[in-house]
Amino acid sequence: MDTPVALDSYRLLSEWHRLVAAPEGAACERYELNEFGALVKNACPSGPRQLAFTDIYCQLGEQMGHVAAMSVPVVTPSFGIRVPDVVWMWPDKWERFDHDGPVPFVPDLCVEVLLDSDRPHEASRRVSTYLEGGAMEVVVVTPAGVIEYWGTEGRRHTSIFAITLSLEPVY
Repeated sequence: MDTPVALDSYRLLSEWHRLVAAPEGAACERYELNEFGALVKNACPSGPRQLAFTDIYCQLGEQMGHVAAMSVPVVTPSFGIRVPDVVWMWPDKWERFDHDGPVPFVPDLCVEVLLDSDRPHEASRRVSTYLEGGAMEVVVVTPAGVIEYWGTEGRRHTSIFAITLSLEPVY
């Protein structure tokens, strides 16, 4: 049996564009590609989860400037094309790529909201992959609604971006 081979970023992007161009890909709104280029479908987030990552997005915009985005696919170095709930990066980085496809690199800040998520089992892999890919920080909202800041050295007590994020208890 052949062992699958991880695709490089060029081949991942090629597979992504092929999938989006196909009728079945256009209908599939919430998907990612794993490191081998296989489709990974994600359940639509619940209302509370959508409210939570929208709230985080708004707080980032207020505290860091409006260069954040929600549900943007990004190419990671070892985990395929993944879709963090929120990303933020310096304005000059937004100008470096074609916005019709995934971000070809990992943004400076990635946020994963795990409230009722279908992916809490892979949260630590997402965190390490985003950091390995160049993120300066990863924010994780745990299933219990706790906000955690992560860097290459591990969990942090505060954000290196000097942001303070909070969620309403309703989430």
